[in-house]
Amino acid sequence: MKMGRILSIILGILFISACVSTSEHNARLADIDNLKKDNATLGEKLASTESKKAALEAKLKVAEIEKANLEAELSKTKKQRDELSKDNENLKKQIDTTKSELLKDVSDYRVKIKGLEGELRSKNMEITELKTVIDGLSHEKSKAVEEKDKAIAQLTKTYDNLVSEMKEEIKKGEIEVTQLRDKLSLSMVEKILFDSGSADIKKEGKKVIDRVAEILKKVSDKQIRVEGHTDNKPIGVRIMKKFATNWELSAARAINVVRHLQEKGGIDAKFFSAAGYADTKPIASNDTDEGRAKNRRIEIVLIPLDIDRLK
Repeated sequence: MKMGRILSIILGILFISACVSTSEHNARLADIDNLKKDNATLGEKLASTESKKAALEAKLKVAEIEKANLEAELSKTKKQRDELSKDNENLKKQIDTTKSELLKDVSDYRVKIKGLEGELRSKNMEITELKTVIDGLSHEKSKAVEEKDKAIAQLTKTYDNLVSEMKEEIKKGEIEVTQLRDKLSLSMVEKILFDSGSADIKKEGKKVIDRVAEILKKVSDKQIRVEGHTDNKPIGVRIMKKFATNWELSAARAINVVRHLQEKGGIDAKFFSAAGYADTKPIASNDTDEGRAKNRRIEIVLIPLDIDRLK
């Protein structure tokens, strides 16, 4: 638009120059040169402006691309922000839920701990009581062991006294005295106490029992069990009316020995018991006369005292 205007001015000048003087013509030429110079300057400025415009347009395109990228990045970032916000909300909910559950667990455990502490106190009291009982039982055990040892020592003394008193009969094999810890047994063969098939104690037998009674009357911490034993030969016809079997005979002999120890020996009846075993507990073979003679016997057994039975 500026170039057209300039050309119009130049043409106007040329038209006018035909009508003006040489001096004016020269002046106009000088103006034309100046205008050309101005035109050249303006052309250069225009070119510079166009170049700057192109550069600015190029920058604009880059800026628009960067803007688009930034907008895309912004959109992406907003989306990530929204997702993070959503995750944050979910995490908050999870934290709140977990916190609530933990608080409930803490409360439950506090209740449980309180209950366990109560149980522990009860157990400690129970343990203390049990220790007291155990200490008492230990004391009782020690006392019982001491008493048992004392009883065994006393029984050993009784054993020694019986062995000393009955040494002649022991030598003859008519009496045997044995001791196993707190049990003492005195075994007397039939012939020194009874006639064959009889439950009546012989005169000589009573003397033997009297000697035994002198020792037994000193014993006050043992039960005295008198046992009657026979061999396996059946009761003969002659005495069957009185003793139908060896059971009756063995029991009658044991009872008669008990009565003599009580009535003549002066031993308290509460310590006694009598039992007949017939031929059920042999100590020797019943196939020989010697074995059968050993089996026909009276045993006086001293065993630990049954306190309940004496009450």
